[in-house]
Amino acid sequence: MKHSHFRPNILRVTALLGSLLLPSLIYAQGSQADYDRANSLRNRFQGLAINLPERANWIEKTSRFWYRKSVKGGNEFVLVDAETLAKRPAFDHEKLAASLSSAAGGKYTAVTLPFNAITFIDNERAIEFAAAGSMWKCDLSEYACKKGGPAPQSQFGLRGRPPEDDPEESPREFDNDVFDGMVDLLPQEAPQQGQRRGAGFQLPGQAAQTENLKASPDGKWEAIIRNYNVFIRPKGKTESTPLSYEGSEGNYYTLASVTWSPDSKRLAAYRVRPGYRREVHYIESSPADQLQPKHSTREYAKPGDTLDIAQPALFEIETKKQVVVDPGQFPNPYSLSNPVWRRDGRAFTFEYNQRGHQVYRVIEVDAATGKARAVISEEPQTFFSYRPLQGNQRETGSKYRYDLGDGKEIIWMSERDGWRHLYLYDGVTGKVKNQITKGPWVVRAVEKVDEEKRQIWFQASGVYPGKDPYFTHYYRINFDGSGLVAFTEADGNHTVVFSPDMKYYVDAWSRVDLAPIAELRRTEDRKVLLELEKTDISALVASGWRAPEVFTAMGRDGKTDIWGVIQRPTNFDPSKKYPVIESIYAGPQGSFVPKTFSPAAPPLAELGFIVVQIDGMGTNNRSKAFHDAAWKNLGDAGFPDRILWHKAVAAKYPYYDISRVGIYGTSAGGQNSTGGVLFHPEFYKVAVSNSGCHDNRMDKMWWNEQWMGWPLGPHYVAASNVDNAHRLEGKLLLVVGEMDTNVDPASTFQVVNALIKAGKKFDLLFVPGGGHGAGGAYGQRLLQDFFVHHLLGVEPPDWNKAEMKIEREAGQN
Repeated sequence: MKHSHFRPNILRVTALLGSLLLPSLIYAQGSQADYDRANSLRNRFQGLAINLPERANWIEKTSRFWYRKSVKGGNEFVLVDAETLAKRPAFDHEKLAASLSSAAGGKYTAVTLPFNAITFIDNERAIEFAAAGSMWKCDLSEYACKKGGPAPQSQFGLRGRPPEDDPEESPREFDNDVFDGMVDLLPQEAPQQGQRRGAGFQLPGQAAQTENLKASPDGKWEAIIRNYNVFIRPKGKTESTPLSYEGSEGNYYTLASVTWSPDSKRLAAYRVRPGYRREVHYIESSPADQLQPKHSTREYAKPGDTLDIAQPALFEIETKKQVVVDPGQFPNPYSLSNPVWRRDGRAFTFEYNQRGHQVYRVIEVDAATGKARAVISEEPQTFFSYRPLQGNQRETGSKYRYDLGDGKEIIWMSERDGWRHLYLYDGVTGKVKNQITKGPWVVRAVEKVDEEKRQIWFQASGVYPGKDPYFTHYYRINFDGSGLVAFTEADGNHTVVFSPDMKYYVDAWSRVDLAPIAELRRTEDRKVLLELEKTDISALVASGWRAPEVFTAMGRDGKTDIWGVIQRPTNFDPSKKYPVIESIYAGPQGSFVPKTFSPAAPPLAELGFIVVQIDGMGTNNRSKAFHDAAWKNLGDAGFPDRILWHKAVAAKYPYYDISRVGIYGTSAGGQNSTGGVLFHPEFYKVAVSNSGCHDNRMDKMWWNEQWMGWPLGPHYVAASNVDNAHRLEGKLLLVVGEMDTNVDPASTFQVVNALIKAGKKFDLLFVPGGGHGAGGAYGQRLLQDFFVHHLLGVEPPDWNKAEMKIEREAGQN
């Protein structure tokens, strides 16, 4: 029976005050039993998977490696010698725990040490680790632990993973991208913390404030930027000579781009014409350190904005003259990578990405003439996914380049045959010598290029017919495409770590429905030398844990399998009918359905739902045609495939009720989930959308132009949740943080405005001080309430009274 107190108004604004970094508590709805069970899932399952191994770590150039694994009550570190096959604890855990407890003033046991990674130092006589914000060193003879300096931020990690979104730390290219931060716990497009307009390059006026320099390789010269132009001077001298004269505030040279030739006879640099500096404005309504609101701005380029444009310049040191570089091969650039000289000084190269991401070239500029030629040119009909490959990541680009023999040959990534593969180029002629990898599968990352043996070690997915096409496997192949060797064969998702000399490797693999197995193998014959770990989940299963079900169904083209997973509640009863909730993230930069084992379970399912996740067409890591479904149509979001998948599940399982389907997501998933109830209201009835980029003209330029193209056109309007807000038929809860620096909060508010104008009923959670993915535990509870009310037809508890009761009881104790 429905009650009135949760009935949606035209606009409900619920403010969230206080800290956003709340623990991810999930509160149950429906019966008290459901509430208790869902709320206890984390504690109920925690620590029940035993001998679950983490990633292996080889010790410098030795044959030894360490890893951490779960044991009853905590974890322990293991040390293995691949040559002797000796396996033992990496150190005396009890002695180290006692020593560290005394030195740090804590209370640690052998299995609850406060760190998850170690570094062997002093010829393995000591270890170093980060704990409690500091670095520690413990010798392994006396077990004396000494505190060092503060731990680097990287020791703690962000989002539980390394910052692969932008692996280069130094200025890499003149680009207009934004991807140098991380956002907590969101499977999203590369998160944003600041707009980089020419990665680390000087802006107008900076040259007058500071005078940095670039020294020549021979140590005789120094290059500086003065009055927006390039000058050189003898090392240690103050008198300088101009090489350029045309630089100005609106057309300036940048020191970060200055690159000397190896023989110090020439240098290359970029002259930059600045584009439009768009600012997004923020009002922090409830700052922690003062009563009054704060105003701030940040630079944030959006689709269609005028970009900074870089033009290469070439200078001869002896003549002090400029050699004109022909720009014909790189018009209207979106980005140019920094110049890289050939070792013999004959030329320099850079990578050119044309605005719109449909032309991507490797450009070589002749040092003597300034003539530029395209050594490699990718010109797909849709987009070139220019992000570099990111091994072991869900988010994967399609760019890889490796120069051999000072550019005489080049290994290059391309999707020209419809799949992501490696090609060998003749760097002199610009012709393809041969395709290295080939077949209806994709290369996921390159592990190593062995120039001497002319072999490539790489990761790939989809090689084994009939198996999950997303599973990562490891291979080696010769430059000429012969001699393909598979290092993994088990039916699962693999993570392989090779020894420094490539003689051994640790193969760890699992599936969502199969606990991890880790093995030590010999590379030469792939023989298993030692079974390291086989995870024991008997106690986990006995406690009620249910593995997700992997399910496939035919996609819209009638020939491509669509893969997803189904999660049922622990008290699942097949005689009942269950509403369905889809967790969606359809960002084209990756694939997002989990492929590896996890001992966790979604509390949302415990409330009486079946929760699913699907990778529809338009997501990555399949064929080019599969990926291209997103081209100029992010509103598609793979919905035709997703709906067919749901219907196939319902045809097999009578309890799967597709008359009551909900959907939720964050960021691009926020756009997708709202799109579900706008564009497919006949199927999706209820949506919760957090921090959505609801209109691709309002969101960050680099991500949206990559998939929606440039220039802007009516296809942007067709995909917009703002322009289509009048289509709303179902129930919608929007969540937005006022300080979201990833997606402009105005993107959500414009949907709100359009819904109000259309007279639509909806709900809104506005989070003061909230960033991307705002809401915390409060937002999760509201999400659950929303689905419980609208899909189960059950009124959620009166949380105001419930919370007051909890507070009173806490006060009495």
